[in-house]
Amino acid sequence: MKRFYIFFLLLLASVSAFAQNGRISGQILSSDGQPAEQVSVGIKGSARGAVSDNQGKFTIERVKPGSYTLLVSFVGLATQEKDVEVAAGETVSVAFTLSESANELQEVIVKSGTTYTSDQFSSSMKLLTPILETPQNVQVVTSKVLADQQVISMSDGLIRNVSGAVRLEHWGDMYANISMRGSQIQAFRNGFNVVNSYWGPLTEDMSFVDHIEFVKGPAGFMLANGDPSGLYNVVTKKPTGQTKGEVGFNVGSFGLYRATLDLDGKLSKDSKFLYRLNVAAQNKGSFRAYEYNNRYSIAPVISYQIDEKTKLTAEYTLQYAKMSNVGSFYVFSPDGYATLPRNFTTMAPGIAPTKINDQSVFINLQHQLNSDWKLTAQVGYFNYNQNGSSMWPNAVNPDGTLIRAVGLWDAKSEMTLGQVFVNGDVKTGAVRHRILGGIDIGSKHYFADWSQSIALDSVGAEFDPKNPYYGTPVMGYPKFDRSMDLESRAAAGGGLQDQNYTGLYLQDELGFLDNRIRLTLAGRYTYVKQSAYGGPNDEAKHFTPRVGLSVSLTKNTSLYALYDQAFIPQSGRLIGGGKVKPVTGNNTEFGVKRDWAEGRWNTTLAFYRILKNNELTGDPTNPNSGLSMVLGQKRAQGVEFDLRGTIINGLNLTANYAYTISEVTKVAEGVTDMKVGDLIPGYAKHTTNAWLSYKVQHGSLKNAGISAGFTYLAGRATTNWSTTNSSLNQPDYFKLDGGLFWEKNNIRLTANVFNILDKYLYSGGYYDWLKAYYWQADPPRNYRLSVNYKF
Repeated sequence: MKRFYIFFLLLLASVSAFAQNGRISGQILSSDGQPAEQVSVGIKGSARGAVSDNQGKFTIERVKPGSYTLLVSFVGLATQEKDVEVAAGETVSVAFTLSESANELQEVIVKSGTTYTSDQFSSSMKLLTPILETPQNVQVVTSKVLADQQVISMSDGLIRNVSGAVRLEHWGDMYANISMRGSQIQAFRNGFNVVNSYWGPLTEDMSFVDHIEFVKGPAGFMLANGDPSGLYNVVTKKPTGQTKGEVGFNVGSFGLYRATLDLDGKLSKDSKFLYRLNVAAQNKGSFRAYEYNNRYSIAPVISYQIDEKTKLTAEYTLQYAKMSNVGSFYVFSPDGYATLPRNFTTMAPGIAPTKINDQSVFINLQHQLNSDWKLTAQVGYFNYNQNGSSMWPNAVNPDGTLIRAVGLWDAKSEMTLGQVFVNGDVKTGAVRHRILGGIDIGSKHYFADWSQSIALDSVGAEFDPKNPYYGTPVMGYPKFDRSMDLESRAAAGGGLQDQNYTGLYLQDELGFLDNRIRLTLAGRYTYVKQSAYGGPNDEAKHFTPRVGLSVSLTKNTSLYALYDQAFIPQSGRLIGGGKVKPVTGNNTEFGVKRDWAEGRWNTTLAFYRILKNNELTGDPTNPNSGLSMVLGQKRAQGVEFDLRGTIINGLNLTANYAYTISEVTKVAEGVTDMKVGDLIPGYAKHTTNAWLSYKVQHGSLKNAGISAGFTYLAGRATTNWSTTNSSLNQPDYFKLDGGLFWEKNNIRLTANVFNILDKYLYSGGYYDWLKAYYWQADPPRNYRLSVNYKF
C-alpha cells in the first residue's frame, strides 16, 4: 500500500502545473433529440479533440486560455463549427444539434465500423469512462478482427487477440473454458454472468456476436460475481436503424459448410420500431474419424423507441448443436505425448450423439432521466438442455491397451438474472463525478446426471490403439436408464448445483484538475446462498472494495493503478468433511495506456499480482470421487502488453505478449499432495500472439490483401507440472496461420490457411490415477474459404 501512496503523490506532483488550463465540454444531439454517440469534436487547427460518449457528451481537457473554433464531424456528416472562449480554471459548455436523425447517424457509424480498435465500452459494461481513462487493463476484440480471422465461435482461435488468454484444457467446440492470469475466467453475455457450472456456457456462434470485451482482474462494476483473474463479455448484435443485410458462405477442410444471414431494418416508418435477425447453420467434420459438430442458431432482436428518452430492446437466441461424444477428443497413452497418430481416435462410431438446445431471452430498458442521469434495467433468462454422454477410459494398461467407458451426461441449466443501475455525470465545484450504482439479483440452477458409466471393452478384450477396431464394441453400445426425469436423477446422483445471490454496487470516479486525475472509489456487497454436488447449503456475505487511480500525462497517455477485491462463493464436499469457505482474492495492478496516431492504434502495458484464498481443487488421488480439497493460497503475477489498431493506411495489427507465473503460496492444514512453490495448472508462462493484415491501397492489386499470424506458448502448465520429471511437461507450442483476401464495394473473399507448418500441436497432461498421458491434438494444416455479400 505504501508504494501505491508514493505512486499517487508522484503523479499528483507531475501534473499540478497544468491546473491553470481550461476545459471545453458539451453534448451533441441528433435532429430528433437523441444523444449522438461516437461523433468527433476537435479544435480547428489543432490535433486536440474528443469523441462523444453514449450520452452524446464530450470533454476536451487541459485547453490553454484563448479563442478557439470547435469542429464537429463524422465521416459522411456535414461539419459544424462554433467559436468558444476558454478562460483559465473554467469550463466552457457548448451544445451541438446535428442535422441527421439518430437512425441516420447510426447508419453512418455502422458503415465506418471497420477498425481493429475501440475507445469506448459497450453499455453492458456500465461505465461512462473511456477505455483510455479506465484504471484497468481492458481489451476489445472488434467485429473487423473476427471477420478477418474467420472466427466462427468463441472457441475458434479468438483468444489470440488478447494477452495471456489460453485454452489449455477444453472440450472441442462445446465450451470455451478460457484462462487468463492463472485461472479460468468468467463468461458474461451482455453484462450478465452466464456461468452455471464448471464448464461454462455453450460457445457462442459468432453470427450473432458484435464484439467481445476482455476485462483483466476483478470487475465489480459489472455488478455480477467474477473471478479475480477477469472475465470476457460477449456483446450481441443490435438493430442499427439502417436497412441492410449480409449473407455469407464458408467452406473448409474436414467437411466444413457454413451459411450465415444478417438482416437489419425498420418495422415502422417513423424508425421507432427496429429489428435485427441473425441466422447461421453449419456442418463441421474433423480430422479425426467419426467426429462432427453440426449447429444452427437463430437470434432475432427488436427495439422500440418509446419516447425521446426511453428505449426498449428485446432479444431471443436459440442455439442447437448435435455433436459426437465430446470425450472422444482426448487420446491416452502410457508412452508419452504425441506417441499416437495425430488423427487417432478412441471413438466408437455407433455411440449416440450429444444434443444441446440452448435458449436465452434478454430485455433491456434504458431511460434518460435528464442530461446527467441515465437509468438502465435488464433481465435475462437462460435455459440449456443437454442429452448425451462422454467417453473416458476406466483403465490404461502398461502396453497401451485400454478399457473405454462411456458415462451418461445429461444436463439442464436454468438462470434468471436481473440488474438495475444508474449512471451519472455531474460536478461538485471543480470535481467531476462519474457515478455508477446498481443492484444485481440472480437465481441459477444446474442439474446433471453422471451416475451411469458403461464399459465398451473388457479385461482380456481391451481396445488396442496400435491395432484399433471400430466395429461394435465387445460389450456393445451403452444403453442408459432415463426412465426417471433428469431432476430426480440429478438429485439421487449428487449432480445438483443451486445459487441465489444479491449484490449491491456503488462507484464514484472523481475527476480533479480538469479531469486529468481520476480517483475511483467503489464497493460491492454480496450475499449468496449456494449448494453443489450433494453438499449442504452454504450462505456467505462479503464487502469488496475497489480503489483506482488514473492520470492523464497527455491527452493520449495515461498511467493507472488499481487495488480491487473479489469474493466468489463455492460449494462442494470436502475430503474428511467440513464447511466450504468462499474464495476471497485481490488484484494489485499498475499500467500505462497510450493512443497513437490520433487513436488509430493503441498500446497497454500492465503489471499485476493476484492472490486467491480457500480455492477448492479436486482430489488429486481420486479425481472421479466428487470430493475436493482446499488449496490454501495461490498467487498469480505477471506482465502484459497489448497492441492493436491501424499502423498505416491498409495495415492492421494485433500483437500481444504475457508473462505469467501462478504458484501455491500457502498450503491448507492437512494437505500433503501440494507444497509451497508448486505451479498451478491452467496457464502458459510465456504467451505471444500476432495477427497482421495488409490491404493494397493503389495499383493493379488495389483491394487485395494478405494476412499472417502466429501463436507461441512456452512453459505450459496444464493439469500438472513436474520439476523432477520433465517428461510430464509439455513442449513449446508454435502455430503459424495466414491468408489472402479481396474486397470491393459489397463483396469480400477471404481464404485462410491454419497451421501452415503442419505441426503436431496438442494440449493435455498426465493422470496419476490412470498412469497415462492424455492429450487433444489440434487440426493439421487446414483451410477456410468464405464469401460475404452486403446488400
